[in-house]
Amino acid sequence: MNRFLLPLSIFVVVVGFLGIGLTLNPREIPSPLVGKAVPDFSQPQLYDREKVLSPADLKGKVWLLNFWASWCNGCKTEHPVLMELAKSGEVPIYGMDYKDQQDEAMTWLRRWGNPYPIVGVDEAGRVGINFGVYGVPETYVIDKQGVIRYKQIGPLTPDTVAKKIIPLVKQLESE
Repeated sequence: MNRFLLPLSIFVVVVGFLGIGLTLNPREIPSPLVGKAVPDFSQPQLYDREKVLSPADLKGKVWLLNFWASWCNGCKTEHPVLMELAKSGEVPIYGMDYKDQQDEAMTWLRRWGNPYPIVGVDEAGRVGINFGVYGVPETYVIDKQGVIRYKQIGPLTPDTVAKKIIPLVKQLESE
């Protein structure tokens, strides 16, 4: 009887973990950076390599950082949502062109529209590594003190923007 109890117990525990895992949303992977300061960076800008994008320049305002690339299919899905959000004026969205070619990124933005006031360039992917980017697109909500308050893995949807991003931005703006 005891020799069946141990394997049965292990089986029940494994099934329990699998059952819990199946109920989780893979887009809501907790980030160890949420609640922590934005990793410092100073990246050249896409349209003017003499200028840089740095979080130090954005302190005092709530903003989004969107990692994207011209080769990214999910970015094409997300782009109309970013364009609408940018048009609304609710929150500035800064882009980080991730492991991309400058001419391809500029062509992509010319073709589909540019929702970003500034686009930084992360050719080597070092900034993405510091942010824990799993893959593009990924979007971060950053508060006035430069603290990451939310991470969206995968394309933003109108529902995510309306139910998570905008309410959080409004809350952070009033703090």
